[in-house]
Order: sequence, then C-alpha cells, then structure tokens
Amino acid sequence: MVPGEENQLVPKEDVFWRCRQSIFDEMKKKFSQIENAAEEPRVLCIIQDTTNSKTVNERITLNLPASTPLRKLFEDVANKVGYVNGTFDLVWGNGINATDMPPLDHTSEKSLLDTNFESGKKNFLHLTDKDGEQPQIVSEDANAADDSVQDRFIGPLPREGSVGSTNDYVNQSYSYSSILNKSETGYVGLVNQAMTCYLNSLLQTLFMTPEFRNALYKWEFEESEEDPVTSIPYQLQRLFVLLQTSKKRAIETTDVTRSFGWDSSEAWQQHDVQELCRVMFDALEQKWKQTEQADLINELYQGKLKDYVRCLECGYEGWRIDTYLDIPLVIRPYGASQAFASVEEALQAFIQPEILDGPNQYFCEQCKKKCDARKGLRFLHFPYLLTLQLKRFDFDYTTMHRIKLNDRMTFPEELDMSTFIDVEDEKSPQTESCTDSGAENEGSCHSDQMSNDFSNDDGVDEGICLESNSGTEKITKPGLEKNSLVYELFSVMVHSGSAAGGHYYACIKSFSDEQWYSFNDQHVSRITQEDIKKTHGGSSGSRGYYSSAFASSTNAYMLIYRLKDPSRNAKFLEVKDYPEHIKNLVRKEKELEEQEKKQREIERNTCKIKLFCMHPVKQVMMENKLEVHKDKTLKEAVEIAYKVMDLEGAIPLDCCRLVKYDEFHDYLERSYEGEEDTPMGLLLGGVKSTYMFDLLLEIKKPDQVFQSYKPGEVMVKVHVVDIKTESVAPPFSVRAYLNQTVAEFKQLISKTIQLPAETMRIVLERCYNDLRLLNVPSKTLKAEGFFRSNKVFVESSESLDHQMAFTDSHLWKLLDRHANTIRLFVLLPEQSPGSHSKRTVYQKAGGDSGNVDDACERVKGPLGSLKSVEAILEESTEKLKSLSLQQHQDGDNGDSSKSTETSDFENIESPLNERDSSGSVDNRELEQQIHTSYPENFQSEERSDSDVNNDRSTSSVDSDILSSSHSSDTLCNADSAPVPLANGLDSHSITSSRRSKANEGKKETWDTAEEDSGTDSEYDESGKSRGETQYIYFKAESYAADEGSGEGHKWLMVHVDKRITLATFKQQLEPFVGALSSHFKVFRVYASNQEFESIRLNETLSSFSDDNKITIRLGRALKKGEYRVKVYQLLVNEHEPCRFLLDAVFAKGMTVRQSKEELIPQLREQCGLEVSIDRFRLRKKTWKNPGTVFLDYHVYEEDINISSNWEVFLEVLDGVERMKSMSQLAVLARRWRPTELILDPFQEIVLESSSVEELREKLCEISGIPLEDVEFAKGRGTFPCDMSVLEIHQDLDWNPKVSTLNVWPLYICDDGAVIFYRDKTEELLELTDEQRNELMKKESSRLQKTGHRVTYSPRKEKALKIYLDGSSNKDLTQD
Repeated sequence: MVPGEENQLVPKEDVFWRCRQSIFDEMKKKFSQIENAAEEPRVLCIIQDTTNSKTVNERITLNLPASTPLRKLFEDVANKVGYVNGTFDLVWGNGINATDMPPLDHTSEKSLLDTNFESGKKNFLHLTDKDGEQPQIVSEDANAADDSVQDRFIGPLPREGSVGSTNDYVNQSYSYSSILNKSETGYVGLVNQAMTCYLNSLLQTLFMTPEFRNALYKWEFEESEEDPVTSIPYQLQRLFVLLQTSKKRAIETTDVTRSFGWDSSEAWQQHDVQELCRVMFDALEQKWKQTEQADLINELYQGKLKDYVRCLECGYEGWRIDTYLDIPLVIRPYGASQAFASVEEALQAFIQPEILDGPNQYFCEQCKKKCDARKGLRFLHFPYLLTLQLKRFDFDYTTMHRIKLNDRMTFPEELDMSTFIDVEDEKSPQTESCTDSGAENEGSCHSDQMSNDFSNDDGVDEGICLESNSGTEKITKPGLEKNSLVYELFSVMVHSGSAAGGHYYACIKSFSDEQWYSFNDQHVSRITQEDIKKTHGGSSGSRGYYSSAFASSTNAYMLIYRLKDPSRNAKFLEVKDYPEHIKNLVRKEKELEEQEKKQREIERNTCKIKLFCMHPVKQVMMENKLEVHKDKTLKEAVEIAYKVMDLEGAIPLDCCRLVKYDEFHDYLERSYEGEEDTPMGLLLGGVKSTYMFDLLLEIKKPDQVFQSYKPGEVMVKVHVVDIKTESVAPPFSVRAYLNQTVAEFKQLISKTIQLPAETMRIVLERCYNDLRLLNVPSKTLKAEGFFRSNKVFVESSESLDHQMAFTDSHLWKLLDRHANTIRLFVLLPEQSPGSHSKRTVYQKAGGDSGNVDDACERVKGPLGSLKSVEAILEESTEKLKSLSLQQHQDGDNGDSSKSTETSDFENIESPLNERDSSGSVDNRELEQQIHTSYPENFQSEERSDSDVNNDRSTSSVDSDILSSSHSSDTLCNADSAPVPLANGLDSHSITSSRRSKANEGKKETWDTAEEDSGTDSEYDESGKSRGETQYIYFKAESYAADEGSGEGHKWLMVHVDKRITLATFKQQLEPFVGALSSHFKVFRVYASNQEFESIRLNETLSSFSDDNKITIRLGRALKKGEYRVKVYQLLVNEHEPCRFLLDAVFAKGMTVRQSKEELIPQLREQCGLEVSIDRFRLRKKTWKNPGTVFLDYHVYEEDINISSNWEVFLEVLDGVERMKSMSQLAVLARRWRPTELILDPFQEIVLESSSVEELREKLCEISGIPLEDVEFAKGRGTFPCDMSVLEIHQDLDWNPKVSTLNVWPLYICDDGAVIFYRDKTEELLELTDEQRNELMKKESSRLQKTGHRVTYSPRKEKALKIYLDGSSNKDLTQD
C-alpha cells in the first residue's frame, strides 16, 4: 500500500494501470498527429545559393508540409546554409515569370500553398543577396555560446575550390573560431593566388604595423618618374588603402606581385616567409633611395651585435660589428634529442660563447701562437621591431632530406631583452677590431647570414644583390637601453605542414583594440590568447629524438615584437590626417570599386548561352557565346548575335533570326514569331548559370521565308536515294509531328520534293546501321521510333526492287554500304623505287595530262576505247610478278638476291605508262567492285602482316627505298626523327631461368605474319575472307592537298567500305602505288602528324573514321615466320651502356650464327661497325639489363622464343667467345676500392657452375686478392647498378652466407648479373664534413645525368627574387 494524495491508501496495481493508460493515450495522440501529417500534402523546395561562385553548383533540398509558414521556410534555409536570417532573399528560380516577381517576404505567415508553391512538384528557388549586400554568416559565438575557449582554434581553412574537403594540414580535433564578415571584424582578407599564403601573411603583418603603414602613406608617388605598374611602394600603398577602406571580404594581390616582376607561374611557387621579408625589404630600400623613407627599414627592424673571439691566455679580443634584421633561433641543437623549451632559452644559447681548443685553437695575434679562446656573439642594440625566426626547417643527415621540427617552443606575450644585452665591459687595451682572423669566420653572424635559413642551393643568388657600405659605425653604450627593452608580441606567422610544403597564416594583435585576429588568406576572424598558445607546437608526452614527427604540424615560425615605448609607439593615422595624395588615392579606389560593383550587377543580370550559326559563305557550323542583358529584346539580341558571328558583309541583318536549338540532337525546338520585343530574360527563363538548350542564328536567302518551328514538332533530315545511279543525295529538313501517320508523312515529303507517294519507300535510320522500313501506313511516327531529330532515306521508283524483301533488296544494300562507307585521304609515295621509268609514272601522276585520275577514269569510258580495270590490274601486276618470281628463285641462291633485287625492281614499268595519255574522261573517279587473284605462291606474301618496323630490313632495296622510314614500335612525327616508344619487360623473351626449356608450349604469335595468313576454309582464291567479298566497295579520285605537302606528293581521296580488311584495302591500292601489296606499308596519321603503322591484315578498317589520313611507304612486308628485331649494342663500361644500332629481320628456324652472318654486312653499311663473326655475340635484352647469351647453334623458335618487336643486345668481344654451353654462367664483376672510393671497370667472369666458392676463386684470380679476403655483393637495380660511392661500402649486402648463387638473397640464375667485390682488409677512406658534402654533390650530379637512383634529391626550389624594373627577363641567366 502507498499513501494517496488525500492520505488515502491506493493499491499499487491501480497506480500501475493508470500510468500505463496515460502512456497509451499519449502514444495514440502522437500517432494521430503523424497520420495527419502524412496525409497533408508536402512541398519540395530546391534552393540554389547564387551569392558565391563556390556555392552556385550546390543545392539545398527541403521537403516541408504545405501548411508551413513562409517565415519558417526562411528560418530552415538560414539554419541549413548558416546565414543570418533576414540578410538574404529568396526568389523564384522556375517559371518564365521568375525574373519579374519580387523576392519572397521572410516575415510572412502565409502558408507555402498560399504563396504559389506547388505540392508534389519541384519548386526551385534562388538564394540571392539582399539589397546588393552578401548574406551574413552566423557567428559561432551566437550558435555555440557554451563552447569552451580551449576547443576553438583558428587554423588553416580549406582552400578555394575545396568545398567539402578537409585540408591536409588541419588537425580534425580542432574546431575553428568564427568566420566573421568585415562588418564585424573590421578587416579585409587577401585572396590566395595559388600558393601565395606566405605573401599574404607578411602583407597583413606590415599593414597592421602602425609605424610601417604611416610611413608608407607619407611617401608620395611621382607618376612622371616611374610606371605605377612596376612601383612596389605605390602598389603597397594601393593595397593598404583597399585593406582599410574596401567593403569586400577579400582583395587580390596580383597588382603587388606584378610590381615584383612576377608572372603567373610565381603564384605556384611556395617560398619561405622570412626569405620574402628580407628580399622585400631590400627592394623597398632600393626604391626609397633619396627619399624620407630611405632609412625606414633600418630604423624599424635593424639591430647590431658584436662577433668576438677572445684569447684566454692574454685577453686579446678581436671583434667586428654586424647588423641584423632578424634573429634566427635554433629549435633543437645539432645532435641533441631535446629542443629548447622557450624562446628565452634559445636566445641564451644564441649568445652562449664556445671554447676554441684542441684542433680548433685560435691563432692569437698578441701571443703569436695558437691558443685556447672564447668565441661568441653579444647584442649591442635591439631594433624597435624585433623579428625572431624559429628555425623549424632543418636537415637530417641520416635520411639526407630536409625535415621540419615540430617541437614545442613557448614564447611570451611580453619579452624582456635586457638580460641579453652586452653589459660586461671586458674591453682591454689589447682589444681591437679584427677582420682577418680565421677563427672569426666560423662563428661570424653577418646580416645576410643571419637572414638565411639552411640552404642547399649553393651558388644560387637569392634576392637583390646590394653592395654593403663599409662605413665605421658608432656603437651606443648598452647600458643606456637597458631600462627600455620590454617588447610586446603583436604578430605570429604560423606554418602548417611539412618541409616539403604547407600553408602560412598570421595571428596579429591590433594595437587599436588589443584584440587578436587570425588573417588566413581571405578569412579574418577573432581569436584569443589560448589560440596563440596552440601555435607553440609539440605534443603530449615525450617520444625522444623523433618526438616532432608525432607533433602537430601547425606551429609558429616567425614572431614579431614591438618595443614598449610610449614616446615611440605610434597609432594609425586618422582619415583626417591622411596626406592629400592618400585622400586622392582613397577617392580613386572607391570609384573603381563602385564601377566594379556596377559591372558585377550587370554580369549578374546577363544571360550567357551557347550560340551556333551555319556560316553562309564558309558553310561551317560556328560556335560562340552570346552574352545579352536580360532586359534586352529579342530584336536587340539578334543584332548582338549578328556582330558576334561576324556576318556583316556576308548576309543582311534582316535575313537572320534566333531560334531555340538543341545542338546535341541537331534539333530546332521552336522559333519566336511575334516576340521580337520580348525581353531575353523572359524568353530564356531567367538568368541561369547553364541552360538546357542553345540558340541558333538561322539564316535565309533574301527571297526565302523563314519557316515556323512549333514546340512538339520533330525534325527529320531526308536523304533522297537514286537506285539507278546508286547515289544518296545530301539531306534537306522537314518538320513533322509524332502523332502523324506514315501515310501522312509520305504526303508531306511528296509535296516537298515532288516524288510520288504511291511508290515511295521510307527507311528510318534509328541508330548506326539500324535501318527500319516504314511499311505500315497507319502507324504513327512515335510508334515507329521517331525522336526529336531523325534521319530517313526516301526512294520512289517503279523497279522490281519493291517486290523483294527489304533486307534482300538493292535499296538495303545501298543504304548498308552508305552507312559503312568512310572517306580516307591517302598520301602516295613521292617516287618509284629508284628507276627513271618508274619516276616518270609518278611524274605523270602529278601532271595535267597523265595523272592517276585519268588512268582510273578510262575504266568507265566507252567499251573498246580503253582498257578495262581488269586489264589495267593484270598488266600492272605482270611485271611485278616476274620480279617477285625472280626474287623467289634468287632466294635459293643466298645473298645473290641482294644484287638482283634492286636491278629488277628498277626495271618495272607501270601499265599506266602504256596508255594513251592524251585521252580525257569527264568523270574523274575510279569505282572498283572487282576481285583480283594472283598465283598461290604469292598469297602468303600478299597477306603477310607487314610488321610495324620498316626502318631497315635485310633487303637492300628496303634500305635504299626507305632510308627515312620509321620503325614499327615507334610513334613518328612526320617532321622529325622517330621517337621510340617506352618498352617494358618482354613477355615473349626467354624466361628469367634460361636453364628451363625455352620453347615449352605453343608460343603466341598474334602479332606476326604467320598468324594473319588465315586458313584455306576462311579465304577464297584471291585471299579475301569469304564473308568479306560482298562488302568490297572502293572508289578513289585525285585530291588537291593543302599547300606545304611538298613537291612530288600525290593524294587520293578514297571512299571505302570499312568492313573490308586491311589486306583487301592494300590490294585495291596496288594500281595507284605501282607495287604489290607486299611491297608497301600503310601508316595511319594521328594528331600532330604522328604516324603508326597498321599491320594486322585480317583486321577491318572499322577503327578508321571519316577524313583519316593515311601514308603509304614502300618496303617489303614480313613473310611467314619472320620477325622484326631491334638490335642494340651493349657497352658495359661506357657512360651510356645501351645504344641502338639497327632493325633486322630474323626468321623462324634460323640459327643464331645465321642471323649473325646476315647482321655483319648491315653493321658495316649502316653503322660503320666492322666485326668478325666470332668476335661478337647476341644476348637477351630485358629493358636495359643484359641477359642470356645466345649460342651460335641455338635455333629461333625452338631454343629461343622470339616475338614481334623483339629486342636483343649485340656485344663485341675482346677475344674468342668463352660461352660454349648452356650450363655455364656469365656474370659481370666490378671491384670496389674503399681506400680510394673508386670502382674499377666491369670484367666478365664465366662460371662452370652456380657455386659461390667458384665465384670467389675467379674473383681472386682476376684481382690478386687473397681468397680469404674476398667479399662480394650483388648489385641493385637495372644495369649497370650504379650507386653513390658513399653508399657502396655500407648499403650493399656484403658476403652473403650462401653456398650457391641461385638462392636468396642472390637469386643469380641467368647471365648478366652484376657483382661488386672488395678486399675486406682495405679500410674505408675517412672524409671531413666538407669533403663528404662536396663528394655528395658530385655523386648526385653524376647519378642524375645517368638517370640512376640518387640518394639525396632535394626539391628544386626556384629562388625568390623581386625585380626592380618589373621584369624577370634580365635575371633569366641567373636562374
């Protein structure tokens, strides 16, 4: 029992049931609300943010109940995009009246349905600026007031164009402080051009320095003396004025960088901000010479220090005074594992003297001997603006790479420098200024040395070369400054990233309100002191030497302090105090900004749409962009388009009009009759970033009338077919409706072209080679498959072809051929293979009375008057046959064929020579639909694949004819020498273990002549595919090529069915080339005149397209079983060990010795290399590595796998060949001499087995090193396994504990392995640091030239320079 409300006892069970009932009632109520909401119609709103170019492509989608108030829509949109409600407008984005409707009311309580929103449809809205001002971004403080300060951090923000992505250098645990508008922070950002964040950080720091800004404003620019574009101070003035007065969020820095003499490429070079500071100050000093600001930099930033060496025996001190602009502070001392904890510690270490003793003793001028001495630095004067550079970039001598030190180093908000000033007066009578002491140079701190970070670019001059003034400086007593050396921090330049690259931004304190701000390119935001502390760097816990590798990569890099001196601390100039020239500049910049604002407003109201026009004279479709204000009328837009397309003088303006056009389907959607005075914004549906349609400037003849195009019509291109002449006419256009029947469509065409509709056949080409006969009169065009743009063929005749099935009819065959016919431009060879008579034929071919066209046209002349095509082909080939037969017979006589082949080839006469050249034929084209056949003994040759190589072959005829031809695996530029393609490991060469059988299994020969020859069942007598015969269509006519093709060139324009094979195509070209198809090659010309040979004779021309260019080159194609082989010379001890020699032809069944015999005369004639057959060898080439040595008795295809585009090494021997058996192993050995740091030349060692012991014995034998002292290691990488001499002794795996060579870690199973060996008793030469660095540079240079691995490869950085004349041309030689 439990007490009730009225002190009554209520049963526990009753309370339970009451609670349960209450819960059920509440749930029922909620379910009812959900059901009601589900029944209520919903409104889909799609909002596009057009206020920013980066968000214009983003869409915000809201699905709201139809009863939602308009006010709630604005609130939801504001929450979605993060804008302050009331600072933006929503306007309609769909509907033709969108541009005329006012923005929606953000305070309205009307429902969405009552404000013209449609349920169940997409409602498009544009989010726009309100009253010309961009929307305000909601501050994080307003939305997250309870967020702790410690969780906020201002770091590098995502760059331009990286919406939705995270920055590589941002720690994701950080949340950013508020990104505020200028109206709230009062400051303007700077646009990052690409990688100019370092420049932006420095410029904002200088702008926030009152003394610098005020002095800059006082300087007046004289336009009569200097070009404003190249004046650095003037462009800085303009920039500072814009930073102070502009209403923009961010402004560009391009004018400033242009005054530096930089081009656009400099924007992509990231530099060091401290380096920029030094170079910019130097440039300003040069520009300010002989002005009031001449000594400004020194007055603000320059300090003095004393570099001294003091003898510990006599007290003599040598010293000199140096000036500095910044103090470089070491983060972590060399060799130490811990970094300095604070800036104070680093400053103390900076002035901590070192003792020079032992070998580093100092030669004392007083004692006249080397003595122990104390060497160090003393600060004599601190500048008004103190710049500290934290040297976070260092060099790791272990990895030989630059690194960034991310260790924690604290810095105070106020820094007392009085503890670091020189208070001792140790100057004795013996002390004097000394400038020739050798010890001084080691620790001297010149002003330029103080400003230089670690640099690997010795000899590269950075910045501006200035002559130093050698005047005597008066040193102030340090005690006078001790009481006023408290500095306050006001700028922290932060680097986020690594030594390879990163991002800079600046945290700056305003002296106006003592508030810290983050200037991160275009983003300016408030931050706190806690955010500054997060730039100290470091991480939690200690990780020893590599602690910085795990630390945050975002940390302070440069600190700027200002001396706290009320008498000197300036405030920013008030507007009323501006000099007159600055007031004028402010006025000028405001006017320019207003003009830009107006221009942007015009741009925002300008419709930009693609414009097309078929030029009436050139008859080419031109494309351009039409930019027209939305308030311009259609009539005015036509005038603009008329000028854009440059039609003045070509066609009158009143013969042009604009129509809606779909370029993709080539479809005219509608015309705009009667709407000449309608605004373009209304016609185009408003101003949009992209349109789903285009505009066409349609042109008519003066006596024609424009056709009306109505929405819903489809466009049909009609081709009229004439079966008798087998011709297809060019198309004309008609417009039809999809609901028209085929019968009605026939009547429409009949009226247009005056053809009888009763016998009319209409064929629709729905897609490529998909022909559909429209033979059901009652079917609609839509049912037949018509779309927006269509192509039909119309034929109307009374022939019997109507009665045949469509696929068997002559019409179908004609259309099928038409669909598959392509036009090719063929360049014939310049001259015949070498005889005068042959050249005469080609001369006639280019002449007026005896050209190829005439020869071809006579085929179609009256019967009996001229020879038939068969006769021409027969006579054309008879003498070619006799030559080929003679070559075939002479081939049995060995090399004698080489002498007869040329002479016989020269005696060929073309049948074109024998015809009467005075005759003329009107029709100048050849149409061939014939089959040619040759004796069987020629078939393999005619159908053989002419492998792509044709530079040099075993035939001397090929060498004579094609001295300039290009090799097979080569992309050729027609105007330059061949460029070999990159070639990887040869998959068809002998396997890495040459001991296995080379020819196990049938080798693929897909790229050889043998594979392409076909089988008897697939080919008819003429060598054509049986299925291909019906597709043979070849029509050629002469073609006048463009100027510059060269004299003697002859072009053909060929119409050919692309379903024929390359072999058939070559046969059809035989009469024009004057040679058998086996004696010329077909090269396809690609972009930039690159040529690639077509070699697969059984492949069709389907890969070719209209207007492709083809080049014909004379030369024998490969026969069955022949392979083109590239021969390279192996020079193991040369700088470049691999040198191309020639292309050769190896045949299946040929022995290695036979191939060597054929190579000898070619080597002598083509390469000038005289060798005997026993003094050179052939060996496998795998990339650049020499491999298996081929023995003379090896047979290609049986013992050695061979393939197309094969590559072999030819190696000239010093003596007789020592490799006699496949069981032997040839390795290349090279001795390493550590005492001299040199490598001896390669020596070949032939081993009888794979025994390590035998290898040691051979090495002992050739070197004289005792057997027990021989150590060896296998080389790494590709031949010649080159590496730095600084690494060989330690990095190689010396003396592996194995007994055979074919096991891990050696894996030496084939010839050509590289072995390094040494005498283990030799000691490694010790080098000083200077010698090591010098040798390292030499080795890096050597290995870079040879293309081998380089141990130390620093990122090549372009030196930062500012050019005082505004041009970089003068310093190109210094770069």
